[in-house]
Amino acid sequence: MNIQIETLPNYRIAYVRQVGPYGPANIQAMETLKKWARENDLIESSIILGIPQDHPETTPPENCRYDACIVISWDYQIDHSICEGELSGGNYAVFKIRHTAEDIQRAWTEIFPVLHNSGYQIDNKPIVERYRWDMVNKDYCEICVPVKL
Repeated sequence: MNIQIETLPNYRIAYVRQVGPYGPANIQAMETLKKWARENDLIESSIILGIPQDHPETTPPENCRYDACIVISWDYQIDHSICEGELSGGNYAVFKIRHTAEDIQRAWTEIFPVLHNSGYQIDNKPIVERYRWDMVNKDYCEICVPVKL
C-alpha cells in the first residue's frame, strides 16, 4: 500500500449521523446525505466524507456513531434539515483504494500494520473515508488516518 502524507485543512461539514452497528445503515446515512446535497446543488465536484466516530472493538455496536458528511463553504447558509459541524485538519496518511466493499474491508485490516511498520503514530482524531468527486467517478476513494509527524 502506498502512503501519501497530506495536511488536511479544517473543514466545515454538513452531516447525517447514524447510530448503531456499522454496516448497511451507514450506506443509508450516506444516501440521505447525498439526497440533501443534490437538492441543494452541492453534489457536483464535492468532497464527501464518511467518519466512523467510535472504535467497534471498544464501543458497543448499538452506540457506534457514523457521520456521512459533505464539505461546505464557510459562508454557505445551511438549513435546519441537516446537522452542521467542523472537522479539524492536520496531518493524515492517505491511502488510495478501489471503491469496492472487498477492497475497503481489506484496506481497513492492512492500514494499521503498514503505518506501524513505517514508523507513524496515529493521532487522536477520527479516521476519515474521503470520496472526492473526480475519484469516485473512477471507482476510487481514500482512507485518511490522522498521524503525528
